[in-house]
Amino acid sequence: MTATTAGRVVVLSGANAGIGHGMLETLLADGYRVAALDVDTANLGALGEQYGQQLRVYECDVTSDDAVDTTVADVLDAWERVDVLVHNAGIFNFGLMRDRSLADTREEFEVNVFGAIRLVHAVLPGMRERGDGRIHLVSSGVGRVGNPGLTGYGATKGALESFTHSLRLELQNEAVSCSVMQPSLARTESALELGYPESMMEDPAVVGRKLARKVESTKPVVYADLKTRLGIRFAELFPFVVTRSTRRFLDEPPSPAAPDGTAASDDERDAPDSGDQAVAEGVEDDATAADA
Repeated sequence: MTATTAGRVVVLSGANAGIGHGMLETLLADGYRVAALDVDTANLGALGEQYGQQLRVYECDVTSDDAVDTTVADVLDAWERVDVLVHNAGIFNFGLMRDRSLADTREEFEVNVFGAIRLVHAVLPGMRERGDGRIHLVSSGVGRVGNPGLTGYGATKGALESFTHSLRLELQNEAVSCSVMQPSLARTESALELGYPESMMEDPAVVGRKLARKVESTKPVVYADLKTRLGIRFAELFPFVVTRSTRRFLDEPPSPAAPDGTAASDDERDAPDSGDQAVAEGVEDDATAADA
């Protein structure tokens, strides 16, 4: 805990598992007060017992205007302010475009994009009034370089990045920042189901810790680490690497679904980093070719 972090208030969506849970643990250990949001909060009981009044847990569906407004109003009533917003919640419905319905993509946009916008609408007025605030929207490499079977998810992450950059320009004369967060490769359930090499992934708790330690950053893009930044940039400069490394999705498309048939999600719900897996695989393939 430091004088800078002690008592500052963070609203974190998608906090129940994966990267979000890793962020939550670190934020609490560093002295932040955290409002943890998720549609499922089953994994948060132990942290509640450990940190007491430092943690407020909300079963909040970010696709609901009323749920978001009520939750943020309760946080403001209890703690009087929100210093940092991190929108980590998100879902993806894997499937090639020929097999997807419009409803699949609409569902992804409701959580990944409009969920973020709902939260921003709820916290931004208070941040502007106080003249202080950090807004971080978690993205993915797939939003910048693409991945077969993730057209809807990739579109939502691309939309998040454009929204963030535009809002940042609107706030350039104020002491409120808006940033894209890029997680590094995480060993999450959804990424494993997509068939990415486990050896190339980090523990989600480690990825979450890296991002949590950067929530005070005001940079336009906050990368978990240098490897993530260089990997995504490499894929943008050499798109043929991504093309080659993702052909397998066309040959044998995976079907990442939960036992009840629902789509895999980010913070089960862990998909924010799924696009980055393709980036990393492409980088590894290219390095192998260069050595040959």
